Amino acid sequence: MKQILITNDDGFESKALHALAEALRTLGHVTIVAPTTEKSACSHSLTLTRPLHFVELTEDFYKLDDGTPTDCVFLALNKLFDEKNKPDIVISGINIGANMGEDITYSGTAAGAMEAVLQGIPAIAISQVYSNNKASIEAHGYKLAQQSIVDLVKKIFEEDFPLPERKFLNVNIPPIAPEACKGFKITRAGNKQYGFHAEIHYNPRGLEYYWIGLPKLEWLNTKGHITDFEAVSEGYISITPIHLDMTSYDDINTLEGWI
Repeated sequence: MKQILITNDDGFESKALHALAEALRTLGHVTIVAPTTEKSACSHSLTLTRPLHFVELTEDFYKLDDGTPTDCVFLALNKLFDEKNKPDIVISGINIGANMGEDITYSGTAAGAMEAVLQGIPAIAISQVYSNNKASIEAHGYKLAQQSIVDLVKKIFEEDFPLPERKFLNVNIPPIAPEACKGFKITRAGNKQYGFHAEIHYNPRGLEYYWIGLPKLEWLNTKGHITDFEAVSEGYISITPIHLDMTSYDDINTLEGWI
């Protein structure tokens, strides 16, 4: 039986995590290791300054006490599995919200997949884009995301993982009903339009504090292959190949001349 490890950055109680597990149990044995609390935008952080504890909730379902998605995958692969019994694939998600463009660098969901491929395990990060304050999720649930991840993992199990080592698939699901989806579209990561949004508040003692708000889902129009933003906005499921080598190769010669 195929072994599937799943994690997320929204925490072990996330409905999207449980929807993912439900869908993937049709394809193999599922082990869940998820953070105790929401760890959105924690990126590829690894906890080095304090101990971590597995808490088994049910059989093969663990929460990692205050751990990050990276912690979850790293410790699961090293402590819950062994060299002779590694997962066949790691799935990180279903994230509640988009992970497109440069937001991939913030994403704890993407980091879960990133850690898996660093450890030599094929991985997919999957996110459910929403609009209108999550109204689309309430309207359609995670059916399209469930169908999509089953189709992708089944194809991988029947054929092979389509990327070489240290690369993962970043999947974003449009906020529409399954019957309205136009299918899969292979994309590049787009360029997000970033703004600054931090609200100022005061506590009962008059001390000023700040709360960073959620950014708008806006992007720059750039030339080239279709972006993840464009595909999702047109009703496609976006699949972006992501690699961990962040070297800007086009600039090596420029820097050699500059230095």
